[in-house]
Amino acid sequence: MPQIPLVAHTPEFDVYRRASREGLAGLVGSLVERARDIDPQLHILAGDIDGAGIARQIEALFERFPDPQHRPPLFGVPVGVKDIIRVEGVPIRCGSLLPPVLFEGPEARCVRMLREAGAIIFVQTATTEFAYFEPAATKNPYNPRHTPGGSSSGSAAGVAAGLFPLALGTQTVGSVIRPASFCGVVGMKPSFDRIPTEGIAYFSRSIDHVGFFCQRVADIMHVLAVFDPRQAECRRPEALKVGVPVGPYLAQAPAGTLAWFETVLGALRQGGVEVVEVACLDRIDEIAALHRDLTVAEFAVEQETLFGQYAHLYRPVTAAAIERGRAVPADRVVAARKSRTDLRCELAALMDAHALDLWVCPSAPGEAPEGCGSTGDPVMNLPWTHAGMPAISLPAGTGMAGLPLGLQCVGRFGQDTLLAAAAARLEAALCGRG
Repeated sequence: MPQIPLVAHTPEFDVYRRASREGLAGLVGSLVERARDIDPQLHILAGDIDGAGIARQIEALFERFPDPQHRPPLFGVPVGVKDIIRVEGVPIRCGSLLPPVLFEGPEARCVRMLREAGAIIFVQTATTEFAYFEPAATKNPYNPRHTPGGSSSGSAAGVAAGLFPLALGTQTVGSVIRPASFCGVVGMKPSFDRIPTEGIAYFSRSIDHVGFFCQRVADIMHVLAVFDPRQAECRRPEALKVGVPVGPYLAQAPAGTLAWFETVLGALRQGGVEVVEVACLDRIDEIAALHRDLTVAEFAVEQETLFGQYAHLYRPVTAAAIERGRAVPADRVVAARKSRTDLRCELAALMDAHALDLWVCPSAPGEAPEGCGSTGDPVMNLPWTHAGMPAISLPAGTGMAGLPLGLQCVGRFGQDTLLAAAAARLEAALCGRG
């Protein structure tokens, strides 16, 4: 039997939308078959694929939207959903050993919105325990000896492996942007609260973002439109000015990554993008400490009841985070919450002062680390997540080990569609089509 390639491309969204009933059933059926073949090697899925349920979803779509000219943007698009986001009729486990009944509740609003836009809820995807640092068993499709990143491990790996063209994840530090980089796919963490979080198992209510993974930058606008139909379509800008955040923050990246980043910046300049260096984030250690204290303190509150009854079922790193969170003083939490908007305003002021359209920096410190005992370091994502600013990871080549590297693009708060349009311009520059 020939070996199945672990990395694959899925059809463009429009192929699903134009398909006949039989054609869509065939397209989705091939993904079901691929998922069942690939998952024993990569451990992407958090639950079984309900083939009969998917067939019912397809039938319902054609009953609701019989006219191909009036189908919604995500008609027939299969979606993987991270196993901390509730799906009606399907138990979630949050990557934990706790009984699933403890996490029951109404279907997440973001899932309902995807259904209304015609998407097919395909399968649950693996997550680290409670979307923290205890890793799932998921492996990187580019090299199964390496991590796919986390906490949205299965969502990123599943898109890279061609099991589904779209997947939901969440980010509290770097759980969308980092695995997107490691797995060589497009990942977006929208502005804070752009995608509703009701119906997820929260880690930190002040910080948690719902984001998504796809294979093409062009797909981003279709997904954003689901969550804000009033958004204006943004054309790809011809002129673009990007800021490089030089200083202690960027210095956290290793020399090899910085050398790759300089090569990327050179390609952007050659593609007509103006690149300027801006000194900023000089208090990165303080920002990181505030972020960590806020998230673990809020996680401890979320888990208080369950941890009191089921502490023996929590893995060590997660249990330690709860204990640390319990010890964070209340005034520290207040200060950390305030620091989110302070940082956002500080970065916006710098963008105004230098007339920047967006920031660019590495999506991760480097390629996916070897082994699956860690999901990698989210240090390159933390300040942007803390500020709630929208971020996109663009695949931007490979490193010394031949694994993907991503360019992190960060826009102004609330200007997600402008960021997506700018990302398309950067993609063109990186591909020599600037």
